[in-house]
Amino acid sequence: MKNKNVLILHFTVLIWGFTGVLGGLLSISAVHLVWYRVLIAALSLFIYFIFKGKSIHVTKEKLVQFFMVGGIVGVHWVLFFHSIKISTVSVTLVTLSSLTLFTSILEPIINKRKISKADVAIGLIMILGIYLIFKFEFQYVWGIVFGLGAALCASIFSILNARLVKVTSPTVITFYEMLGAFFWVSVIMLFMGEFTEKMWLQDADWAYILLLGVICTAVAYVLGVAVMKELSAFTVALTTNMEPIYGIVLAMLIFGQQEAMSLGFYTGAVIILGAVFLYPYVKVKIENREKRLINRKLH
Repeated sequence: MKNKNVLILHFTVLIWGFTGVLGGLLSISAVHLVWYRVLIAALSLFIYFIFKGKSIHVTKEKLVQFFMVGGIVGVHWVLFFHSIKISTVSVTLVTLSSLTLFTSILEPIINKRKISKADVAIGLIMILGIYLIFKFEFQYVWGIVFGLGAALCASIFSILNARLVKVTSPTVITFYEMLGAFFWVSVIMLFMGEFTEKMWLQDADWAYILLLGVICTAVAYVLGVAVMKELSAFTVALTTNMEPIYGIVLAMLIFGQQEAMSLGFYTGAVIILGAVFLYPYVKVKIENREKRLINRKLH
């Protein structure tokens, strides 16, 4: 049963990795792309609730919280897809891996706890990797900046969701956050005058946007939540770290030479992804060591 759940999780992470590729294939702008994505995801989840006969009732206070976090989710995706549009899928996905760096800094501050030594060590390694990418891929500097912005937003809503999920179903949270994202992205589009013919989908776009909204967002999330309940947080963390690797491989297969980068980029990418993979191991080892020291003092 565990092996089956691990395979499902890998499949889910592969789907998430394909999200960046779809962003590159769609002809519409990042803000239009996100508007369609969250609308389709919200409708898909609403159909899911009706099919399952589940209640979506929440208090007004929770609704406001979900809508505000949904706004951060919407901004995250706009920054993410805009980064892809002005750079490459590979640059965006590797830069997005800095989510671990931002979380290691922000989580202790938001939750008012001591910063872990493992967080500091991994964070410093990741900064080196990001520096190398900036240095060798400077033509994509704005893509890297928007990718870092997307990672920062992802870190914030992940920390906030970790609190919210303790009192509300993850699927209900996602549904209202998708609605919140749709609301705030619509507001942004209204003020920017983005409700124009430029948002009309071409023939090929329909298949891509449905894949993105239904499979890569709604279905992938439901699958991910289902198996995460059965697997350890350590297994989930390690498997989720495969997302940029899956995405980069898929991008290379689909876009070919367009995704070719310099040696400096790949060196920085290996440092960042290596740090991301090492993070759970280092954190567990340091925490176990600290527990042993505390136990020795107590005895």
